[in-house]
Amino acid sequence: MGNPIFLINFAEKSNDRYMTRLWILATAVLFSTVQPAAAQTAEKPRGVAGLFSKLGSLLDTMAVKGVDRNYIEAPKHPWQVILKGNINQSVLKLDSKVDASSMFTDVVSDLFWEPTIKTDPSTYAGVWAGYRGYGIGYSWNVGGDKGSILTFGATGGSYGVNLRIHTFWNDEPEVHYAGSFILDDASAQPTYVSQTAKVPLERPVRTRTVLCDAYYMFNGKRFSYAAAYDQSVIQKRSAGSLMAGALFYYSHVNYAEDENADFILLMDNIGRIKQWQVSLGAGYAYNLVPCKGLLISAMAMPMLTVYDRYKTWRFDSNYREMALDNIAHDDDDLPQSEWRLKDEPLSVSDNHSRLTLNVDARLSLTYQWKRFFINAFGQYSRFRYKDGAVKGTLSDWYINAALGVRF
Repeated sequence: MGNPIFLINFAEKSNDRYMTRLWILATAVLFSTVQPAAAQTAEKPRGVAGLFSKLGSLLDTMAVKGVDRNYIEAPKHPWQVILKGNINQSVLKLDSKVDASSMFTDVVSDLFWEPTIKTDPSTYAGVWAGYRGYGIGYSWNVGGDKGSILTFGATGGSYGVNLRIHTFWNDEPEVHYAGSFILDDASAQPTYVSQTAKVPLERPVRTRTVLCDAYYMFNGKRFSYAAAYDQSVIQKRSAGSLMAGALFYYSHVNYAEDENADFILLMDNIGRIKQWQVSLGAGYAYNLVPCKGLLISAMAMPMLTVYDRYKTWRFDSNYREMALDNIAHDDDDLPQSEWRLKDEPLSVSDNHSRLTLNVDARLSLTYQWKRFFINAFGQYSRFRYKDGAVKGTLSDWYINAALGVRF
């Protein structure tokens, strides 16, 4: 067969409309189930309305229970609507080494194939709505990658729980490849080539990540996590706290499509990858209040990954069989429209890796007026896995800016 580098073409677009429907449904449920405790009438509500009223009263009480009012204040208005802008980038780097000399006539060595599935720095716009720090948000892509972000949040006096689901796809990964190639048929002398090029795919690489983190503050009496990250309470004086945390991470990378048979072959036949991680840690956070209304918050937490599982699916195809039959083929002998993956995968590998150490770090800046507030914060995450000759790294960073109002 010929040179494998430029065999793949343009990608078709996907959509994520069901995520929008999920956000609308969840928001409707949220607003229909929580009623402010201040909305009292002469006669106490009964039945379902009474249950929701009690739930609102419970959340009001939890917001200030056990806190020092000299340090933490619960706003009079419990509801929040936040307009959000988000800039983020996800970078999935895969590395493989295959014996390409047995498959391609113009390759005389192992081929190092290192695709980087990198989204452009992407801009999202969305909305978050909640009551006393319990809420849901959804952001739509307005520039950069094709994707969406769904978030859930729950914060109290001494704890915080956040869930972030990011879906994106990429149809033109940047690939670095290196190996010895026969470039001149006359001399048949191999030439070592090492270069980077973008490779368009007929079907995109689809990636979904789920990141859920939870924190417990040992000084919840004077320090508030909520003041820095959802502004459901106000930090009036500077305070810090030791904290314990847990993080759950899941990712699913899938490019197992007929039209990607050559790309799969160069990835050591891997077409799908799933990963699960659970990390535990302890650290310190500090809320600095240099003047009224301004809050600067920083957090650092070393975390030990105690559970790291990754599962890979390898696929066979008629394109792979042609490459391995030891007959010199022209690429036109099997056009891309006729490439087919086999129904059953070649193999499914389920592995667990050793304990690893990571660091979770955040920085937040908030300024508040009576009912309005602005906030900006950033986070960076990095996750790794390895399966035989293939290894990968997924890096994800984002910067979030918000303008909110209480009512």
